[in-house]
Amino acid sequence: MQPHKLSQSQKLSLTQTLSPLQIQFIRLLQLPVTELEKRIDEELEANPALEENTEYEEYSSSNEMLLDENDNFSESSEHEDSDKELSNNTSTNEDEEISCSDFYINADELSGYKMQGDGNYSEEDKEFPIPYQTSLTDRLLEQLGFLSLNEKQHKIGVHIIGSLDSDGYLRRPLQSIVNDLLLSSYIETNEKEVKSVLEKIQRFDPPGIAAQTLQECLLLQLYRMPQNKPEIQLAIQILENSFEDFSKKHYAKILKKFHITQEQLLAALKVIKRLNPKPGDASSSLQVQETLIPDFQVREVNGKIEVHLDARNAPELRISKSYTEMAEAYEKRSKKDKSSREALRFVKQKIDSAKWFIDALRERQRTLLKTMEAIVNHQYQFFMTGDETKLKPMVLKDIAKEIGMDISTVSRVANSKYVQTDFGIYPLKYFFSESVSHEEGEDVSSREVKSVMKEIIAQEDKTRPLSDDELVEKLQEKGYNIARRTVAKYREQLDIPVARLRKEIQAKMM
Repeated sequence: MQPHKLSQSQKLSLTQTLSPLQIQFIRLLQLPVTELEKRIDEELEANPALEENTEYEEYSSSNEMLLDENDNFSESSEHEDSDKELSNNTSTNEDEEISCSDFYINADELSGYKMQGDGNYSEEDKEFPIPYQTSLTDRLLEQLGFLSLNEKQHKIGVHIIGSLDSDGYLRRPLQSIVNDLLLSSYIETNEKEVKSVLEKIQRFDPPGIAAQTLQECLLLQLYRMPQNKPEIQLAIQILENSFEDFSKKHYAKILKKFHITQEQLLAALKVIKRLNPKPGDASSSLQVQETLIPDFQVREVNGKIEVHLDARNAPELRISKSYTEMAEAYEKRSKKDKSSREALRFVKQKIDSAKWFIDALRERQRTLLKTMEAIVNHQYQFFMTGDETKLKPMVLKDIAKEIGMDISTVSRVANSKYVQTDFGIYPLKYFFSESVSHEEGEDVSSREVKSVMKEIIAQEDKTRPLSDDELVEKLQEKGYNIARRTVAKYREQLDIPVARLRKEIQAKMM
Protein backbone atom coordinates (compact mmCIF):
# COMPACT_ATOMS: atom_id res chain seq x y z
CA MET A 1 0.00 0.00 0.00
CA GLN A 2 1.57 3.25 -1.13
CA PRO A 3 1.56 6.19 1.27
CA HIS A 4 -0.66 9.12 0.40
CA LYS A 5 1.32 11.93 -1.24
CA LEU A 6 0.85 15.45 0.01
CA SER A 7 1.15 18.27 -2.47
CA GLN A 8 1.70 21.95 -1.85
CA SER A 9 0.91 24.85 -4.13
CA GLN A 10 0.98 28.61 -3.99
CA LYS A 11 -1.97 30.74 -4.95
CA LEU A 12 -2.15 34.51 -5.30
CA SER A 13 -5.53 36.09 -4.58
CA LEU A 14 -6.80 39.60 -3.98
CA THR A 15 -9.37 40.10 -1.24
CA GLN A 16 -10.95 43.21 0.17
CA THR A 17 -11.04 43.65 3.93
CA LEU A 18 -12.86 46.25 5.97
CA SER A 19 -11.15 48.36 8.58
CA PRO A 20 -12.72 48.67 12.05
CA LEU A 21 -13.80 52.24 11.19
CA GLN A 22 -15.51 51.11 7.99
CA ILE A 23 -17.30 48.34 9.86
CA GLN A 24 -18.46 50.77 12.55
CA PHE A 25 -19.63 53.18 9.85
CA ILE A 26 -21.64 50.51 8.01
CA ARG A 27 -23.32 49.37 11.19
CA LEU A 28 -24.13 52.87 12.42
CA LEU A 29 -25.31 54.15 9.05
CA GLN A 30 -28.27 51.79 8.84
CA LEU A 31 -29.55 52.62 12.34
CA PRO A 32 -32.48 55.04 12.73
CA VAL A 33 -32.02 57.73 15.35
CA THR A 34 -33.85 55.86 18.14
CA GLU A 35 -31.65 52.78 17.75
CA LEU A 36 -28.57 54.98 17.40
CA GLU A 37 -29.17 56.38 20.86
CA LYS A 38 -29.30 52.87 22.30
CA ARG A 39 -26.12 51.91 20.44
CA ILE A 40 -24.31 54.97 21.83
CA ASP A 41 -25.42 54.12 25.37
CA GLU A 42 -24.10 50.59 24.91
CA GLU A 43 -20.75 51.89 23.68
CA LEU A 44 -20.48 54.37 26.57
CA GLU A 45 -21.11 51.57 29.01
CA ALA A 46 -18.67 49.15 27.36
CA ASN A 47 -15.78 51.57 26.70
CA PRO A 48 -14.56 53.69 29.66
CA ALA A 49 -12.33 55.71 27.29
CA LEU A 50 -15.45 57.16 25.65
CA GLU A 51 -17.50 59.81 27.42
CA GLU A 52 -20.08 62.48 26.78
CA ASN A 53 -18.66 65.92 26.06
CA THR A 54 -20.41 68.63 28.03
CA GLU A 55 -18.27 71.28 26.34
CA TYR A 56 -19.14 70.05 22.85
CA GLU A 57 -19.72 72.75 20.23
CA GLU A 58 -22.99 72.25 18.40
CA TYR A 59 -22.79 70.46 15.09
CA SER A 60 -24.44 73.28 13.15
CA SER A 61 -22.10 74.13 10.32
CA SER A 62 -23.24 71.19 8.20
CA ASN A 63 -26.50 70.05 9.73
CA GLU A 64 -28.43 72.89 8.17
CA MET A 65 -28.60 73.88 4.53
CA LEU A 66 -30.60 76.49 2.65
CA LEU A 67 -31.68 75.85 -0.91
CA ASP A 68 -33.57 77.63 -3.58
CA GLU A 69 -34.81 76.02 -6.75
CA ASN A 70 -31.66 76.73 -8.76
CA ASP A 71 -29.13 75.84 -6.07
CA ASN A 72 -26.91 72.78 -6.02
CA PHE A 73 -25.17 71.65 -2.90
CA SER A 74 -21.49 72.52 -2.94
CA GLU A 75 -18.89 70.08 -1.77
CA SER A 76 -16.71 71.34 1.09
CA SER A 77 -13.72 69.87 2.81
CA GLU A 78 -16.13 68.61 5.44
CA HIS A 79 -18.03 66.67 2.76
CA GLU A 80 -15.18 64.75 1.15
CA ASP A 81 -15.78 61.37 -0.38
CA SER A 82 -16.46 58.85 2.36
CA ASP A 83 -14.09 56.23 0.99
CA LYS A 84 -11.17 58.67 1.14
CA GLU A 85 -12.22 59.84 4.58
CA LEU A 86 -12.42 56.32 5.89
CA SER A 87 -9.09 55.25 4.47
CA ASN A 88 -7.31 58.28 5.98
CA ASN A 89 -8.55 57.51 9.47
CA THR A 90 -7.70 53.83 9.76
CA SER A 91 -3.91 53.81 10.09
CA THR A 92 -2.56 52.17 13.24
CA ASN A 93 0.87 51.08 14.39
CA GLU A 94 1.51 47.41 13.88
CA ASP A 95 3.27 47.04 17.23
CA GLU A 96 0.20 48.21 19.15
CA GLU A 97 -1.36 44.78 18.65
CA ILE A 98 -4.89 46.13 18.70
CA SER A 99 -7.47 43.38 18.38
CA CYS A 100 -10.34 44.04 15.97
CA SER A 101 -12.34 40.96 16.91
CA ASP A 102 -14.95 43.17 18.57
CA PHE A 103 -15.63 44.73 15.19
CA TYR A 104 -16.18 41.50 13.28
CA ILE A 105 -18.98 41.79 10.75
CA ASN A 106 -20.81 39.04 8.97
CA ALA A 107 -20.96 38.99 5.17
CA ASP A 108 -24.74 38.64 5.42
CA GLU A 109 -24.90 42.04 7.09
CA LEU A 110 -23.27 43.63 4.06
CA SER A 111 -25.43 42.04 1.40
CA GLY A 112 -28.88 43.43 2.12
CA TYR A 113 -28.53 46.70 0.31
CA LYS A 114 -31.33 46.38 -2.20
CA MET A 115 -34.54 48.19 -1.44
CA GLN A 116 -37.93 46.59 -1.89
CA GLY A 117 -37.68 47.41 -5.60
CA ASP A 118 -37.34 51.15 -6.05
CA GLY A 119 -40.84 52.51 -6.04
CA ASN A 120 -42.42 49.41 -4.49
CA TYR A 121 -43.32 51.41 -1.43
CA SER A 122 -46.68 50.62 0.13
CA GLU A 123 -48.91 53.44 1.31
CA GLU A 124 -49.23 51.66 4.66
CA ASP A 125 -45.56 52.44 5.38
CA LYS A 126 -46.52 56.10 5.79
CA GLU A 127 -48.65 55.46 8.87
CA PHE A 128 -47.63 57.33 12.03
CA PRO A 129 -47.15 56.71 14.88
CA ILE A 130 -46.07 53.09 14.74
CA PRO A 131 -47.94 50.70 17.06
CA TYR A 132 -46.34 47.74 18.69
CA GLN A 133 -48.01 44.98 20.67
CA THR A 134 -47.50 43.12 23.89
CA SER A 135 -46.74 39.44 23.43
CA LEU A 136 -49.82 37.61 22.18
CA THR A 137 -48.25 34.30 23.19
CA ASP A 138 -47.86 35.44 26.80
CA ARG A 139 -51.51 36.53 26.97
CA LEU A 140 -52.69 33.22 25.53
CA LEU A 141 -50.51 31.23 27.93
CA GLU A 142 -51.91 33.28 30.80
CA GLN A 143 -55.46 32.36 29.75
CA LEU A 144 -54.40 28.73 29.34
CA GLY A 145 -53.32 28.74 32.97
CA PHE A 146 -56.86 29.50 34.10
CA LEU A 147 -58.22 26.28 32.57
CA SER A 148 -58.59 23.12 34.59
CA LEU A 149 -56.31 20.93 32.49
CA ASN A 150 -54.17 17.98 33.40
CA GLU A 151 -50.44 18.08 32.73
CA LYS A 152 -50.73 16.40 29.33
CA GLN A 153 -53.50 18.71 28.13
CA HIS A 154 -51.56 21.74 29.33
CA LYS A 155 -48.47 20.71 27.32
CA ILE A 156 -50.65 20.18 24.25
CA GLY A 157 -52.11 23.66 24.74
CA VAL A 158 -48.66 25.22 25.10
CA HIS A 159 -47.55 23.53 21.88
CA ILE A 160 -50.66 24.71 20.00
CA ILE A 161 -50.13 28.31 21.14
CA GLY A 162 -46.49 28.12 20.11
CA SER A 163 -47.55 26.91 16.66
CA LEU A 164 -49.78 29.90 15.88
CA ASP A 165 -48.58 32.20 13.10
CA SER A 166 -48.35 35.99 13.27
CA ASP A 167 -52.00 36.35 12.19
CA GLY A 168 -53.16 34.10 15.02
CA TYR A 169 -53.98 31.06 12.86
CA LEU A 170 -53.06 27.42 13.39
CA ARG A 171 -52.03 26.62 9.84
CA ARG A 172 -50.54 23.22 10.56
CA PRO A 173 -52.64 20.03 10.31
CA LEU A 174 -53.57 18.46 13.63
CA GLN A 175 -51.68 15.28 12.71
CA SER A 176 -48.51 17.37 12.42
CA ILE A 177 -49.12 18.66 15.96
CA VAL A 178 -49.53 15.06 17.12
CA ASN A 179 -46.23 14.10 15.49
CA ASP A 180 -44.43 17.15 16.91
CA LEU A 181 -45.57 16.35 20.44
CA LEU A 182 -44.29 12.79 20.13
CA LEU A 183 -40.91 13.78 18.72
CA SER A 184 -40.17 16.85 20.83
CA SER A 185 -41.88 16.08 24.15
CA TYR A 186 -42.44 12.31 23.98
CA ILE A 187 -46.18 12.88 24.44
CA GLU A 188 -48.42 10.29 22.81
CA THR A 189 -51.73 11.78 21.76
CA ASN A 190 -54.16 11.80 18.83
CA GLU A 191 -56.04 14.30 16.68
CA LYS A 192 -59.20 14.02 18.79
CA GLU A 193 -57.36 14.98 21.98
CA VAL A 194 -55.53 17.83 20.25
CA LYS A 195 -58.81 19.05 18.75
CA SER A 196 -60.39 19.09 22.21
CA VAL A 197 -57.66 21.36 23.60
CA LEU A 198 -57.72 23.51 20.46
CA GLU A 199 -61.44 24.17 20.87
CA LYS A 200 -60.78 25.47 24.39
CA ILE A 201 -58.06 27.82 23.11
CA GLN A 202 -60.42 29.06 20.39
CA ARG A 203 -62.59 30.50 23.16
CA PHE A 204 -59.73 32.73 24.31
CA ASP A 205 -59.34 36.43 23.59
CA PRO A 206 -58.91 37.91 21.05
CA PRO A 207 -61.98 36.34 19.39
CA GLY A 208 -61.15 34.16 16.40
CA ILE A 209 -57.73 33.14 17.71
CA ALA A 210 -56.31 29.69 16.81
CA ALA A 211 -58.66 29.24 13.85
CA GLN A 212 -57.45 26.96 11.09
CA THR A 213 -59.14 28.82 8.23
CA LEU A 214 -60.53 32.29 7.54
CA GLN A 215 -64.04 30.86 7.49
CA GLU A 216 -63.56 29.34 10.94
CA CYS A 217 -61.98 32.55 12.24
CA LEU A 218 -64.98 34.66 11.24
CA LEU A 219 -67.48 32.12 12.53
CA LEU A 220 -65.73 31.88 15.92
CA GLN A 221 -66.27 35.62 16.30
CA LEU A 222 -69.90 35.45 15.21
CA TYR A 223 -70.66 32.60 17.65
CA ARG A 224 -69.68 34.91 20.52
CA MET A 225 -72.15 37.61 19.48
CA PRO A 226 -75.81 37.84 20.61
CA GLN A 227 -77.64 35.16 18.64
CA ASN A 228 -81.04 36.82 18.92
CA LYS A 229 -80.26 39.36 16.18
CA PRO A 230 -81.46 38.31 12.69
CA GLU A 231 -78.50 39.92 10.88
CA ILE A 232 -76.04 37.88 13.00
CA GLN A 233 -77.97 34.66 12.37
CA LEU A 234 -77.97 35.40 8.62
CA ALA A 235 -74.25 36.20 8.69
CA ILE A 236 -73.59 32.81 10.29
CA GLN A 237 -75.70 31.03 7.67
CA ILE A 238 -73.89 32.79 4.83
CA LEU A 239 -70.42 31.91 6.17
CA GLU A 240 -71.41 28.33 7.03
CA ASN A 241 -73.20 27.50 3.79
CA SER A 242 -72.09 30.00 1.12
CA PHE A 243 -68.58 31.05 2.09
CA GLU A 244 -67.22 30.69 -1.45
CA ASP A 245 -69.98 32.87 -2.91
CA PHE A 246 -69.38 35.43 -0.15
CA SER A 247 -65.60 35.52 -0.72
CA LYS A 248 -66.11 36.02 -4.46
CA LYS A 249 -68.89 38.58 -3.91
CA HIS A 250 -71.46 36.57 -5.83
CA TYR A 251 -74.27 38.39 -4.05
CA ALA A 252 -76.96 37.47 -6.56
CA LYS A 253 -76.44 33.78 -5.76
CA ILE A 254 -76.68 34.49 -2.02
CA LEU A 255 -79.93 36.45 -2.46
CA LYS A 256 -81.44 33.59 -4.43
CA LYS A 257 -80.19 30.83 -2.14
CA PHE A 258 -81.47 32.31 1.13
CA HIS A 259 -84.54 34.06 -0.31
CA ILE A 260 -83.66 37.36 1.33
CA THR A 261 -83.89 41.01 0.37
CA GLN A 262 -80.95 43.24 -0.47
CA GLU A 263 -81.51 45.18 2.78
CA GLN A 264 -81.19 41.96 4.80
CA LEU A 265 -78.02 41.00 2.92
CA LEU A 266 -76.52 44.45 3.49
CA ALA A 267 -77.20 44.18 7.23
CA ALA A 268 -75.48 40.78 7.38
CA LEU A 269 -72.51 42.03 5.33
CA LYS A 270 -72.05 44.97 7.70
CA VAL A 271 -71.76 42.52 10.59
CA ILE A 272 -69.18 40.42 8.74
CA LYS A 273 -67.14 43.46 7.71
CA ARG A 274 -66.72 44.41 11.37
CA LEU A 275 -65.01 41.09 12.11
CA ASN A 276 -61.24 40.82 12.37
CA PRO A 277 -59.70 38.44 9.79
CA LYS A 278 -56.31 38.56 11.57
CA PRO A 279 -56.89 38.24 15.33
CA GLY A 280 -53.18 37.81 16.00
CA ASP A 281 -52.26 41.00 14.17
CA ALA A 282 -50.88 44.01 16.05
CA SER A 283 -54.01 46.01 15.23
CA SER A 284 -56.14 43.69 17.38
CA SER A 285 -53.76 43.52 20.33
CA LEU A 286 -53.13 45.72 23.29
CA GLN A 287 -51.16 48.59 21.83
CA VAL A 288 -48.77 51.21 23.02
CA GLN A 289 -48.05 54.21 20.84
CA GLU A 290 -44.38 54.63 20.07
CA THR A 291 -43.36 58.02 18.78
CA LEU A 292 -41.48 57.91 15.52
CA ILE A 293 -38.51 60.29 15.57
CA PRO A 294 -37.56 61.57 12.11
CA ASP A 295 -33.85 61.71 11.29
CA PHE A 296 -34.29 64.85 9.17
CA GLN A 297 -36.43 67.96 9.09
CA VAL A 298 -37.05 69.60 5.71
CA ARG A 299 -38.93 72.91 5.85
CA GLU A 300 -39.88 75.66 3.44
CA VAL A 301 -38.92 79.05 4.93
CA ASN A 302 -39.32 82.28 2.95
CA GLY A 303 -39.23 80.50 -0.38
CA LYS A 304 -36.18 78.38 0.45
CA ILE A 305 -35.80 74.82 1.67
CA GLU A 306 -34.06 74.25 5.00
CA VAL A 307 -32.55 70.82 5.65
CA HIS A 308 -31.77 69.87 9.24
CA LEU A 309 -30.26 66.74 10.71
CA ASP A 310 -31.81 65.75 14.03
CA ALA A 311 -29.48 66.69 16.88
CA ARG A 312 -29.53 63.13 18.19
CA ASN A 313 -27.64 62.10 15.06
CA ALA A 314 -24.74 64.29 16.24
CA PRO A 315 -24.02 63.12 19.81
CA GLU A 316 -21.56 64.98 22.03
CA LEU A 317 -18.80 62.41 22.57
CA ARG A 318 -15.06 62.64 23.22
CA ILE A 319 -12.06 60.65 24.39
CA SER A 320 -11.74 60.50 28.16
CA LYS A 321 -9.00 62.88 29.34
CA SER A 322 -8.07 60.54 32.18
CA TYR A 323 -7.46 57.68 29.73
CA THR A 324 -5.31 59.92 27.52
CA GLU A 325 -3.25 60.99 30.52
CA MET A 326 -2.99 57.36 31.63
CA ALA A 327 -1.62 56.33 28.24
CA GLU A 328 0.94 59.15 28.32
CA ALA A 329 2.01 58.15 31.82
CA TYR A 330 2.60 54.53 30.77
CA GLU A 331 4.51 55.70 27.69
CA LYS A 332 6.88 57.86 29.80
CA ARG A 333 7.88 55.05 32.11
CA SER A 334 11.56 54.23 31.60
CA LYS A 335 11.14 50.60 32.60
CA LYS A 336 8.14 48.70 31.47
CA ASP A 337 7.39 45.34 33.02
CA LYS A 338 4.88 42.87 31.60
CA SER A 339 1.93 44.25 33.54
CA SER A 340 2.73 47.81 32.41
CA ARG A 341 2.88 46.75 28.77
CA GLU A 342 -0.43 44.92 29.09
CA ALA A 343 -2.02 47.93 30.79
CA LEU A 344 -0.71 50.24 28.05
CA ARG A 345 -2.02 47.91 25.35
CA PHE A 346 -5.44 47.84 27.04
CA VAL A 347 -5.62 51.62 27.38
CA LYS A 348 -4.55 52.17 23.77
CA GLN A 349 -7.08 49.65 22.55
CA LYS A 350 -9.90 51.42 24.37
CA ILE A 351 -8.77 54.83 23.11
CA ASP A 352 -8.53 53.63 19.52
CA SER A 353 -11.90 51.95 19.80
CA ALA A 354 -13.39 55.22 21.04
CA LYS A 355 -11.73 57.13 18.17
CA TRP A 356 -13.12 54.69 15.62
CA PHE A 357 -16.59 55.06 17.09
CA ILE A 358 -16.50 58.88 17.09
CA ASP A 359 -15.08 59.01 13.54
CA ALA A 360 -17.72 56.57 12.32
CA LEU A 361 -20.45 58.74 13.87
CA ARG A 362 -19.07 61.84 12.12
CA GLU A 363 -18.88 60.00 8.81
CA ARG A 364 -22.46 58.86 9.38
CA GLN A 365 -23.57 62.48 9.87
CA ARG A 366 -21.86 63.60 6.66
CA THR A 367 -23.32 60.72 4.67
CA LEU A 368 -26.84 61.30 5.98
CA LEU A 369 -26.68 64.98 5.08
CA LYS A 370 -25.23 64.40 1.63
CA THR A 371 -27.93 61.83 0.86
CA MET A 372 -30.80 63.96 2.14
CA GLU A 373 -29.49 67.04 0.34
CA ALA A 374 -29.31 65.11 -2.94
CA ILE A 375 -32.88 63.82 -2.48
CA VAL A 376 -34.15 67.34 -1.81
CA ASN A 377 -32.33 68.61 -4.90
CA HIS A 378 -33.96 65.89 -6.98
CA GLN A 379 -37.47 66.27 -5.52
CA TYR A 380 -37.40 70.01 -4.88
CA GLN A 381 -40.90 70.70 -6.21
CA PHE A 382 -42.46 68.10 -3.91
CA PHE A 383 -40.82 69.58 -0.81
CA MET A 384 -42.13 72.99 -1.85
CA THR A 385 -45.71 71.93 -2.60
CA GLY A 386 -46.34 68.47 -1.12
CA ASP A 387 -47.94 67.46 -4.42
CA GLU A 388 -47.23 63.79 -5.19
CA THR A 389 -47.58 64.47 -8.90
CA LYS A 390 -44.47 66.65 -8.66
CA LEU A 391 -42.28 63.70 -7.69
CA LYS A 392 -39.71 62.89 -10.35
CA PRO A 393 -38.51 59.41 -11.28
CA MET A 394 -35.57 58.60 -9.01
CA VAL A 395 -33.69 55.40 -8.23
CA LEU A 396 -30.85 54.58 -5.86
CA LYS A 397 -28.31 54.87 -8.65
CA ASP A 398 -29.27 58.52 -9.31
CA ILE A 399 -28.49 59.58 -5.73
CA ALA A 400 -25.40 57.38 -5.48
CA LYS A 401 -23.98 59.01 -8.60
CA GLU A 402 -24.76 62.53 -7.38
CA ILE A 403 -23.07 62.12 -3.99
CA GLY A 404 -20.24 59.92 -5.28
CA MET A 405 -20.98 56.92 -3.09
CA ASP A 406 -21.94 53.30 -3.58
CA ILE A 407 -25.56 52.25 -4.14
CA SER A 408 -25.41 50.08 -1.02
CA THR A 409 -24.59 53.15 1.08
CA VAL A 410 -27.59 55.07 -0.27
CA SER A 411 -29.80 52.03 0.28
CA ARG A 412 -28.81 51.76 3.94
CA VAL A 413 -29.82 55.36 4.44
CA ALA A 414 -33.06 55.15 2.44
CA ASN A 415 -34.27 51.90 4.00
CA SER A 416 -34.30 53.01 7.61
CA LYS A 417 -34.59 56.80 7.83
CA TYR A 418 -37.55 59.19 8.00
CA VAL A 419 -37.95 62.87 7.20
CA GLN A 420 -40.32 65.41 8.72
CA THR A 421 -41.74 67.76 6.08
CA ASP A 422 -44.37 70.46 6.04
CA PHE A 423 -46.75 67.82 4.69
CA GLY A 424 -46.11 64.94 7.10
CA ILE A 425 -43.51 62.31 7.90
CA TYR A 426 -42.19 60.14 5.06
CA PRO A 427 -39.67 57.31 4.85
CA LEU A 428 -36.84 58.23 2.50
CA LYS A 429 -37.65 55.26 0.26
CA TYR A 430 -40.97 56.97 -0.49
CA PHE A 431 -39.15 59.37 -2.81
CA PHE A 432 -37.68 56.60 -4.95
CA SER A 433 -39.77 55.46 -7.90
CA GLU A 434 -39.44 54.16 -11.43
CA SER A 435 -40.31 56.20 -14.50
CA VAL A 436 -43.35 56.00 -16.80
CA SER A 437 -43.52 57.70 -20.19
CA HIS A 438 -46.06 60.47 -20.79
CA GLU A 439 -47.61 61.33 -24.15
CA GLU A 440 -45.82 64.70 -24.01
CA GLY A 441 -42.52 62.83 -24.20
CA GLU A 442 -41.56 63.37 -20.55
CA ASP A 443 -40.79 60.66 -18.02
CA VAL A 444 -42.99 60.89 -14.95
CA SER A 445 -42.71 59.16 -11.61
CA SER A 446 -44.67 55.97 -11.01
CA ARG A 447 -45.77 57.68 -7.80
CA GLU A 448 -47.65 60.20 -9.92
CA VAL A 449 -49.34 57.43 -11.91
CA LYS A 450 -50.34 55.64 -8.70
CA SER A 451 -51.80 58.84 -7.30
CA VAL A 452 -53.88 59.39 -10.45
CA MET A 453 -54.97 55.74 -10.47
CA LYS A 454 -56.09 55.95 -6.82
CA GLU A 455 -58.16 59.01 -7.67
CA ILE A 456 -59.80 57.22 -10.61
CA ILE A 457 -60.68 54.20 -8.46
CA ALA A 458 -62.00 56.42 -5.66
CA GLN A 459 -64.43 58.05 -8.10
CA GLU A 460 -65.59 54.85 -9.83
CA ASP A 461 -69.12 53.46 -9.60
CA LYS A 462 -68.79 50.88 -6.81
CA THR A 463 -71.67 48.85 -8.21
CA ARG A 464 -69.67 48.46 -11.45
CA PRO A 465 -65.99 48.94 -10.55
CA LEU A 466 -63.41 49.45 -13.28
CA SER A 467 -61.43 46.46 -14.54
CA ASP A 468 -57.67 46.73 -15.14
CA ASP A 469 -58.32 47.15 -18.87
CA GLU A 470 -60.68 50.02 -18.16
CA LEU A 471 -58.13 51.58 -15.82
CA VAL A 472 -55.58 51.44 -18.66
CA GLU A 473 -58.03 53.33 -20.90
CA LYS A 474 -58.68 55.97 -18.22
CA LEU A 475 -54.96 56.50 -17.65
CA GLN A 476 -54.26 56.70 -21.38
CA GLU A 477 -56.96 59.36 -21.67
CA LYS A 478 -54.91 61.36 -19.14
CA GLY A 479 -51.75 60.88 -21.22
CA TYR A 480 -50.07 58.02 -19.36
CA ASN A 481 -48.82 55.30 -21.69
CA ILE A 482 -49.04 52.28 -19.47
CA ALA A 483 -49.57 48.55 -19.99
CA ARG A 484 -52.23 46.45 -18.29
CA ARG A 485 -49.67 44.37 -16.37
CA THR A 486 -48.17 47.59 -15.00
CA VAL A 487 -51.60 48.77 -13.85
CA ALA A 488 -52.09 45.42 -12.11
CA LYS A 489 -48.68 45.74 -10.43
CA TYR A 490 -49.38 49.28 -9.21
CA ARG A 491 -52.84 48.27 -7.98
CA GLU A 492 -51.32 45.46 -5.93
CA GLN A 493 -48.66 47.79 -4.53
CA LEU A 494 -51.44 50.14 -3.43
CA ASP A 495 -53.22 47.18 -1.82
CA ILE A 496 -56.30 47.71 -3.99
CA PRO A 497 -58.21 44.49 -4.83
CA VAL A 498 -59.41 43.48 -8.30
CA ALA A 499 -62.67 44.94 -9.63
CA ARG A 500 -64.80 41.96 -8.60
CA LEU A 501 -63.71 42.32 -4.97
CA ARG A 502 -64.29 46.09 -4.99
CA LYS A 503 -67.91 45.63 -5.96
CA GLU A 504 -70.49 46.83 -3.47
CA ILE A 505 -74.24 46.33 -3.34
CA GLN A 506 -76.62 49.09 -2.48
CA ALA A 507 -80.19 48.97 -1.27
CA LYS A 508 -82.86 49.30 -3.98
CA MET A 509 -80.39 48.57 -6.76
CA MET A 510 -81.37 46.61 -9.86
